[in-house]
Parts: sequence; C-alpha cells; structure tokens
Amino acid sequence: MSALVLFDTRTRRKQRFEPIEPGHARVYSCGPTVYAPQHIGNLRPYLFADLLKRALLAEGLRVTHVINITDVGHLTSDADAGEDKMERAAAQAGKTAAEIAAFYTEQWLRDRRRLGCLEAEVYCKATDHIAEQIEMAQRLEERGYTYRIEDGLYFDTSKFPRYAEFARLDLAGQEAGARIGDVAGKRHPQDFALWKFAPPGVERQQEWDSPWGRGFPGWHLECSAMSVKYLGAHFDIHTGGVDHIAVHHTNEIAQSECALGVHPWVEVWMHNEFLDLGGEKLSKSKGHTLVLDDLVARGFEPLVYRYFFLQAHYRQQQAFSFDEMASAAKGYRRLLGVAVAARGVGGEPDAGERDAIEKVRGEFWDAVRDDLNAPRAMEALWRVARGDFSDAAKRELLLDFERWLGLGLATETPPGDAQESDPRIDALVAERRAARAARDFARADAIRDALKAEGIEIEDTKEGTKWRRAR
Repeated sequence: MSALVLFDTRTRRKQRFEPIEPGHARVYSCGPTVYAPQHIGNLRPYLFADLLKRALLAEGLRVTHVINITDVGHLTSDADAGEDKMERAAAQAGKTAAEIAAFYTEQWLRDRRRLGCLEAEVYCKATDHIAEQIEMAQRLEERGYTYRIEDGLYFDTSKFPRYAEFARLDLAGQEAGARIGDVAGKRHPQDFALWKFAPPGVERQQEWDSPWGRGFPGWHLECSAMSVKYLGAHFDIHTGGVDHIAVHHTNEIAQSECALGVHPWVEVWMHNEFLDLGGEKLSKSKGHTLVLDDLVARGFEPLVYRYFFLQAHYRQQQAFSFDEMASAAKGYRRLLGVAVAARGVGGEPDAGERDAIEKVRGEFWDAVRDDLNAPRAMEALWRVARGDFSDAAKRELLLDFERWLGLGLATETPPGDAQESDPRIDALVAERRAARAARDFARADAIRDALKAEGIEIEDTKEGTKWRRAR
C-alpha cells in the first residue's frame, strides 16, 4: 500500500493515496492555452504536478501522466462569450492559429525541461481530438443533458444535481451573470457551451463540421474527452490551478459524470495556489508576462526558480520578488557546491553513520509523503548539506533526495564555478579529504604539498574542497 497522503479538493481533506489499478497511477493535468508565452506563474502548476509524479514514482508506482494543450476554443470570457484567444493571437500576429500554437507549445515544453520537469507520457492537443469531443457531446445529447440555442449546444446544469458540490457553489443566490456572465438564450447562468457556432459573418481559421453545424468545441469539453481517451472513464488524480475549481473543473465533472455514468469520475483532485506578484496573481490578461527567459537574462539559471518554488507548499500562495530570487540563487548555488564536492567522493558511508543517515532520510520522505510538503523536505535536505555527515553519506542522501527534488544535484555545477575534472587529481583530493576526516593531518598536508608542486591549488570551503590550476 502506498504511504503517500494527498489533499483532495473534492472531499477537502487529506487521504492516503491508493491507485484504482494496483501499481499504476493515472494522472491528468490541465495544460497551457498556447496563444502567448507562459509566464512564470503559469509554470507553477507544472512544477507542482512534477513533484506529484516524482512522489508517485518514489512509491514504486508506474505513472501515466497526461497533459493537454489547448489550441482552440478557450474564449476570453468564462461566460462562453468573447473572442477565441487563439484566433485573436493569430490575427494580431498575422499568422495562422496553428503557427501560433506550435511556437508557444515549443516554448512551454522547453521551459518545462529547463525546470527539470519529467516528460509526460502523453501531450494531447485539443485540435487533434475533435472527433472525441463531438462523441462526448453526442452522448450527453442522447442522455438528455443538452439544449441548443442560437450560438451553440449547451449543457443544462439543472439536470445534474451535484453540480454545485465540488466548488461549494451557492446557485440559489446566484443572479444571472454573477459568476460566468450571460449569453442570450441560456437557461441558467452556469450552463456552459459544449459546441459553439461562429457568429454570423465571422470567418474562423479553426472550424469543424459536427451534427449541430460547423463550429468549434467549448473549452471544457477537451479535458473530459482527452482524459477519458488516455486514462479511462475513472482515473486517479486530476491537477490544475485553484482558478479552475469554480468553473472549468466543475464543468468537467458535470459533463464527464453525466456522459459516462460514473461517480466520482476522478478519485483525487489537487490544486496549486497562485504565484503572487505585488499583491495580485500573475495574469497574462493583466499584462504580466514575466517569463523564464527574463529570469535567465537577470542571471538566474532556470533551476533557481525551481528551488524558489520548493520553498513554499503548493497549496500556499507564494510571493515573488527579485530579492526572493536572489536569496534562492544563493541557497541553490551553495547546495550545488555541496553536491559537487560529495559527487567526487568514492566509497561508502561509515557504518557508524548509518542510524543518522536513515533518520534524516526518513524525515525527508515523510515530508514528501505528507501532501508533498516541500518546505519540510528542504529542511531535511539542508540538515544533510550543513551537517557533520561524511561526503560519502552526503552523496548517498543528496542523490536519493534528488529523485524528488529535480534540482540537478547529480549533474549541475554552480555557474562560473565549474570544477575541472581529472581522475587522478580528483582521487588525490578525495584521499586528502578522507585523511582530514580521519585527523591524519600529516597525510593531508603531504597530498596538498604534492599537488602544489604540480601547480594545483587546493581550497577548503564550507561547500567542500575545490581545486584549480594555478595561473
């Protein structure tokens, strides 16, 4: 049985995770709408989902992770009104919607990799799954959950009694337009589009034939149709930002449970909080377009942002500032220094260290299993980095923790401080470090003097021993 405990938005409590299919966790994450660059706030859901995937893998589970890419149908208003974001971006740039989508999809994928995120098993585009979306809408129509008005086919939320449960909505007190606006002909303000028709006289790049006429799918439909295709009608975990709870995920649940006849459709719903920029969430619509390349241009390597993210729990808002990033960079580079020094050491930890090693290892993984508690895990990490453990013990623990952290502790070096590698010199430096640890200072000094005679300078730092060739 998995020891992992996760907070479920649907039940509002932590619960021990056990996959529906023994040994196999199936996870769906709401992905980007690729009409513009993904700012650093947009990247937070994928860092969180990556920590989740790594935790599931650490439990010995096989993971199928599916992430959608919205390249059609996401309108500028949750009210099923306004322009399609893809169409608008294409018109402004003088390009096709497909070109816009391809460009920003590649940017997003590149940023994910630079942030150390594991690849998903499936990346699925909405435009590649129009048939699946039409099929789900037809099933809903056949079961009596839809109605048609002038601008499209809509889901009638009054026919799904559990509609308000997930987000704890007060439908009785909700006036038309209070939450998602008003569209002429809608029976209830919370009803949502399954299939939209283009306004008369408007030519769209992205339109398809359907049983209801030529048009395009409503935004919510794609996630239901694609998750079911790749994960089945009942799967384990669905992730996304907290802004999806009241509308997008509520609508996904309604259409999926009604089309499939299942409850619950998803066992565990997990949501990350916003990144806070001066008291408000980062938002492309408000002109906040601080992207990962902007951080790199300011001298922060991408994994510094991942380190920054790990300093807060995913369910807590996190305040962003460049001062905070500078602090994160200092901590991350110091940690890399410790990792580099430890990586160069051979051998096994001393038997007398084993109890202390296993104690801090347990503290780290207990934190991970407690709803991905990154701040507590980082405390355990730094107890290793700053502690009196031998380099061999640090190497063992840091490489173990790296399976979840994804900070490059097995591969990265601090910027401007790349350590030249020479197997013979590395071995002598490691021997000298071991001699110092054993308080054999005569041997340690002899190694230092021998290397100095060869023009090799030795420097002992808090992060470990470094060497360089004298200039």
